[in-house]
Amino acid sequence: MNERITHFISALRTAGVRVSLAETQDAFRAIEQLGIQDRDVFKTAVRATLIKDYADIETFEQVFPMFFRVGEPPLLPPSEGLDEQSKQMLQAAMQALMGEMSKMLSQLMQGMQINDQQMGQASWEAGLDRLSSARSQGWMERRMQQKLGMNTLMQEIDKFLRQLSELGLSDEALDILEEGLLNNLDALEQQVQNHVGQSLAEKMAEAPNDKIDEAKLEEKPFQSLTYEESDHLRKLVSRLAAKLRTRAALRMKRGKGPKVDIRATMRQSLRTGGTPFKIEKRTKREKPKFVLICDVSTSMRSVVEFLLRLVYEMQDQFGRTRSFAFIDHMEEVTTDLAYSRPDEAIPQVLTKLPPGYYSTDLGTSLDDFFKTSLDAVDHRTTIIFCGDGRNNYYDPRIDLAEALQRRAKRVIWFNPEAKRLWGTGDSDMPRYAEVADEVYQVRNLKELAAAVDALFA
Repeated sequence: MNERITHFISALRTAGVRVSLAETQDAFRAIEQLGIQDRDVFKTAVRATLIKDYADIETFEQVFPMFFRVGEPPLLPPSEGLDEQSKQMLQAAMQALMGEMSKMLSQLMQGMQINDQQMGQASWEAGLDRLSSARSQGWMERRMQQKLGMNTLMQEIDKFLRQLSELGLSDEALDILEEGLLNNLDALEQQVQNHVGQSLAEKMAEAPNDKIDEAKLEEKPFQSLTYEESDHLRKLVSRLAAKLRTRAALRMKRGKGPKVDIRATMRQSLRTGGTPFKIEKRTKREKPKFVLICDVSTSMRSVVEFLLRLVYEMQDQFGRTRSFAFIDHMEEVTTDLAYSRPDEAIPQVLTKLPPGYYSTDLGTSLDDFFKTSLDAVDHRTTIIFCGDGRNNYYDPRIDLAEALQRRAKRVIWFNPEAKRLWGTGDSDMPRYAEVADEVYQVRNLKELAAAVDALFA
């Protein structure tokens, strides 16, 4: 059992779940205390010690049955529940229909499992040896059933029962036979599932655990990430946000110390002829308010996704955050992000505004913002624009950007493009930069995290 648990942990790591040596030791200690007799208790203990991220629970639920499966239910000849007369009639009917029954239907009637030769042949024909991901397990099970001839068994059972009825078998006997045949079919399907799962489990346990260089991954441009790298980077965001959240909280704590209140001190000094005998101090410090205005056109979505994830993870450090998305018009997405987890909310936000052909228009979007959402900005608000400043030669409405800068505490711009590209083609970034307090280049997660961290400096 210890070897199987070790292989299970290796498979989890291959599937992308981070399991440390200490967590492995915790799992073995828990199993030692609770035992393995009760499968549900065993599963709960293993999951509690090995899984720490909510997003990894789905992977755990896929991999666990591959290693700790429930045995297949036994197959029994369906005729066992029949009386002697019905058995004799069934025997005669089967001899008459023998040429019309498939091999798999005959096995169901005899209560026989799929033998090693059948399973091996089906595995080879279905390409089971090439299966390497749990995501394709269900597809492979269906393919195996097809190669074994199980995909048409339901139709064959219905036809077989109709033929038996025509040959005079009673309705009661037919019901008993149908129940037995369906139970045997379920058992065969479970046998195929276990075979595919065990094969995949062995492959995952033996697969080399190629470690991703996370430091290099954080420096890789968003636009160059593969699907697997993006998926891994999403898991890094939570850890990265935890560090940034701690640093922001420490800064807030240090900032809460009493500071000299010049105005109050001078008012007190009027009593003593202008000599400040009593020093007044103030300790009030409010959390910052943010407004996010994000370009969700196709070229910007990868950057915006990770920005929204960071903001979501750090929301306890914000006084109030309102989020807006635009392409050719502005829409508020604060509610979308407030009531769902990031994995559900962010894809919904990124696709809420349908992209068009060269349709990005920040100028018109700013006009929408002024008409509907200007109350989101006051003297405490930091506005964060996330976009490349490209407007497809539409009016950039710099006048509205200037008005926002005057109204807000400060305006920050996150742009994934290199500075040398500003002003080329349809880029209005140099003009927007003039009315921004700070501009940060955010080509990758490392630069994005540094820019977010600077917001609390």
